[in-house]
Amino acid sequence: MAFQLGNRKGPIADINVTPMVDVMLVLLVIFMVTAPMMFSGIQLKLPKTGKVSSLQLSKELVILSVSAGEEFYLGKSRVPREKLIATVMSQLKSSGTDVVYLRADYELKYEKVAKLMSALKNAGISNIALVTEIEKK
Repeated sequence: MAFQLGNRKGPIADINVTPMVDVMLVLLVIFMVTAPMMFSGIQLKLPKTGKVSSLQLSKELVILSVSAGEEFYLGKSRVPREKLIATVMSQLKSSGTDVVYLRADYELKYEKVAKLMSALKNAGISNIALVTEIEKK
């Protein structure tokens, strides 16, 4: 169906971009919803606290996760206990940061988390950030 503008006769060869914009908006919403869930591949029950500061987890960050069964993950890959410190050190050097984000499962004893932090500090990693979930009111 063509519209007539002024003295012009015949069909107008303009592209209707409305359907394309609709598809792009739907894709944007899908990516906005799924992007935060893409990194959290290690299922942990994190402690809950009030909001202190916002953290966007990304692949560039050095994120050390410890499950309730004391399994260690650097990003999404599992790391044996014997190679943990060396692997974290090499990851820090390659990423160019000095911060290790520590995600420890809620069921893990505080003693285990404290010993891990002590081992990291003894290796020269002094900038350790603890990751928690925001408490729902």
